[in-house]
Amino acid sequence: MTQVEVERTGRKGRWIAGISGALAVAALVVVGAVWWQHDWGEPFPVLDSEHLDEQQVALVEVLRREYENPGDGPKYAEGVREAWCADFVSWTMREAGRPLANPHSGSWRIPGVYTLTEYYQGVGRFTPGDVDYRPRTGDVVLYGPNSPLGQHTNIVLKTEGATITTIGGNEMGGIRVRTITPAETADLVGYGRF
Repeated sequence: MTQVEVERTGRKGRWIAGISGALAVAALVVVGAVWWQHDWGEPFPVLDSEHLDEQQVALVEVLRREYENPGDGPKYAEGVREAWCADFVSWTMREAGRPLANPHSGSWRIPGVYTLTEYYQGVGRFTPGDVDYRPRTGDVVLYGPNSPLGQHTNIVLKTEGATITTIGGNEMGGIRVRTITPAETADLVGYGRF
């Protein structure tokens, strides 16, 4: 190999090593950013059952069981593969002895957030999100398309000060517990009262 060929091979190797190093650093930055921003959810909270009625206790037991041993979306949607947050609400309410009634079909399952909102409005148990209301265990939170989770729904586990702790299905693909501040949550449409 001539001196020129040796120099070319050396430059080519350094160039490849430099590109590989830059790609590795970029990958680490992306993975780190995703890790930092990822919402892994919270543990199921301790709830004081002394302040809950019998139906709330039954619902909390169902929600805890599903949190600890979650099913996939079709479990809650009668085998249908779809966005399943409203299906989760419907399924857990039925399991707890408080079945909902789809205003269009009469079925216990209400597969959409808009129809879930219609249900609560139709039975006189809807409170708009801009009203001064303190949600209680079992209330259903209804979000519009501009909320951090998009059009979504979940269930209140507890209220503490200005925050509520919720549990929902189809959050990051599973069942998640999270704490939010309703007054600071964009497009919180309202609550379906338990």
